[in-house]
Amino acid sequence: MDHTVVMRPSVCIPSLRAAAYTSNTIMENLAIEGRNLSYSITTKQGKSVPILKDCSLRIPTGQLWMLLGPNGCGKSTLLKVLAGLLKPTIGAVYVKKPRSFVFQNPDHQVVMPTVEADVAFGLGKFNLSQDEVMTRVSKALESVGMSEFMQRPVQILSGGQKQRVAIAGALAEACKVLLLDELTTFLDERDQIGVIKAVKNSLSESGEVTALWVTHRLEELEYADGAVYMEDGRVIMHSDVPSIMSFLKERISSYTDQINS
Repeated sequence: MDHTVVMRPSVCIPSLRAAAYTSNTIMENLAIEGRNLSYSITTKQGKSVPILKDCSLRIPTGQLWMLLGPNGCGKSTLLKVLAGLLKPTIGAVYVKKPRSFVFQNPDHQVVMPTVEADVAFGLGKFNLSQDEVMTRVSKALESVGMSEFMQRPVQILSGGQKQRVAIAGALAEACKVLLLDELTTFLDERDQIGVIKAVKNSLSESGEVTALWVTHRLEELEYADGAVYMEDGRVIMHSDVPSIMSFLKERISSYTDQINS
């Protein structure tokens, strides 16, 4: 299938149709599922270079999961495949719709002059009354702790506040899945924690929104319900946070022993 996606930050992206999924029970309990996903690029010399290699993952509805691994392991590529921004070379994707991809750089995510206008930006396509728009905007900003900033100019916000506005824009459009690409990369520690807590709060309030968060910061795992760990384009482990942490500690210990020997 060929899909065209408009790259407007934090706008809901139409979901891929996955013919391979026939179980209604699975689809109700899972917000995200990828089966045997591979993705390759072709160089100018015509050589095929694999980026993702037979990746499978399942993310339950209503939870926050982290997608982590070393730089260059394929985390962001996998997230873009789940978002429909990239078409897998092989494999099947199911993601609840509507879904939203929130970009890494906060300066690329907000397009309107004020917080209120930016959160309302994507609602024009829904044919809502002004009262309905305001209700959605207010509720979304409240869920990310930005209600008092409604009339503020976007240009005076911190990076973390801009990220929260972008998330609010997705929530206002009633997105079921948030795909979050290393949102805290450019943020200081205070903004970093504020953004994570805003996502957690949004999920807790709705009970229906699911988030998959790409990160390289292990300290962010404490806020997650589960995690997927990748290396060299492959999903190495997919489990609860304590199991992932134990696995990573063993991994680090093994690497340290190899270096010392």
